[in-house]
Amino acid sequence: MALILLMDFIEIKKYMSKLLLYLKTDAFRKNLIAALIVVILIFLVIYFGLKSYTKHGVSIEVPKVEGVHIGQAIQLLKKSDLEYHVDSVYQIDKQPGLVIEQDPEPKSHVKTGRTIYLTIITQVAPEIAFPEIIDKTYIEASAILRNQSLKVGDTVYIADIARDVVLDVKFAGQPLKAGRMVPKGSKITLVLGNGRGANEVEVPNLIGLTVDEAKFALIGLGLNLGAVSYSTEVSDSLAGKIIAQQPDTAAGLISIGTAVNLTLSN
Repeated sequence: MALILLMDFIEIKKYMSKLLLYLKTDAFRKNLIAALIVVILIFLVIYFGLKSYTKHGVSIEVPKVEGVHIGQAIQLLKKSDLEYHVDSVYQIDKQPGLVIEQDPEPKSHVKTGRTIYLTIITQVAPEIAFPEIIDKTYIEASAILRNQSLKVGDTVYIADIARDVVLDVKFAGQPLKAGRMVPKGSKITLVLGNGRGANEVEVPNLIGLTVDEAKFALIGLGLNLGAVSYSTEVSDSLAGKIIAQQPDTAAGLISIGTAVNLTLSN
């Protein structure tokens, strides 16, 4: 075993001696210099290549395109050798195609070819499911519509004891049910109760009318002529003027078919 180790040591020593002799030769020095030159050249090519590719130290100022139309914005970006990417949102009462946001911000310094992200107002309104507002008060319904980016258009009142409560909804003249898709920003017609009820009318003011005129007015409202009395002697009942009535206008609403009593005088 010791003999084998001794022989291995002798072989290693011979190899090291040959290596040391080679390192002292001109051939080694030439190969070493050539290798160093190659390494340096590779480093320089990579360094200047990356510098040129990334345009190191070269930048341009991002133009302000926020607030202008997308067509004009694209022209400005192309003139500055910049790319662009467009997203869109919908806003009521905003000009379609208007740039409302840009990233990076104006006057930022970027390299040529950088992508500028733009947000514009879309020309087509997205649709939403119409909310349930039947039996809501006018104030509640208005708030719900406003939160859904909808508008209250016309308001139509019909006879119903539920005052200012939504009884029906219409869009473009047609009934509109909850869940139906409608464009954002649409104007909605609300049908509301007037608080009077279907069988009630306001007491008419008959003061100063003749009996015939009063009777005509009462029939038109679905009311009846009651007792006719005179505060003084009237020579011509047809020419007498009404000076009092019962019920009077202070009563507000009365049922259809109610009789109205009159008092006449010359």
